[in-house]
Amino acid sequence: MRMRGILLFALAAPVFAQHVPPDPPRTQVHDMPYREMTAMMGMDDRRRFGKVTLERLEWNLGGDVLGWDANAWYGGDIDKLWVAAEGERENGTTGESRLELAWDRIISPWWSLRAGARHDGGTGPSRDWLSVGVAGLAPGFFEVETSLYLGEQGRSAFRLATHRDLLLTQRLVAQPELELAAYGRDDPQKLIGAGLSDMKLGLRIRYEWRREFAPFLGVRWVRHFGDSAGFRQAAGEDTDEWQWLAGLRAWF
Repeated sequence: MRMRGILLFALAAPVFAQHVPPDPPRTQVHDMPYREMTAMMGMDDRRRFGKVTLERLEWNLGGDVLGWDANAWYGGDIDKLWVAAEGERENGTTGESRLELAWDRIISPWWSLRAGARHDGGTGPSRDWLSVGVAGLAPGFFEVETSLYLGEQGRSAFRLATHRDLLLTQRLVAQPELELAAYGRDDPQKLIGAGLSDMKLGLRIRYEWRREFAPFLGVRWVRHFGDSAGFRQAAGEDTDEWQWLAGLRAWF
């Protein structure tokens, strides 16, 4: 073994002997302001970016219902301004809508903290809330958003939304989703009862012509519980509904 090692070293020695270190730099980089350095190196860690995502613009094929869910952000690597809008419009009337504006700050490699305000429109009087929550990527690659809300007259609410993208092919993507909403007290004018109010369980399959443009087909089950179901029954609204969907997802 010793002779073998000596032989391998003898064979490799000429290779190592041929290595020539590079010449030292001929010029020294002088002190410069941040803008000049980033221009020279072609990168800027302080630069602000933005993105607008239309998660879904969809039609309920079983009725004249248009739904939307969009969000946008602008900021740096750590802090961003974040805004989201979601709602449904049926027969020319907005049944429900949610608009949120928040400050988003990264608190770990996978999670961010959000704090801001929410405005609910649609059926009944409008409601305003203060909000705090977290959003990020849970184990299993589930995108998660969860928020607590405090409103006027002692109102409180909780929202959890999660989904995951499953690649069937490089362009065909299945996206299961789950959304839960709960409230701390009855709000009959908004057809909302205390406790778990509603659950939305859905599946959409989209085809990405480009990553930024993807039509989809889907199905969603919407179920209302407790007093929320009672208020909706009294108002002649559905409490258990299957929805067949067609729509578009896009971002820029």
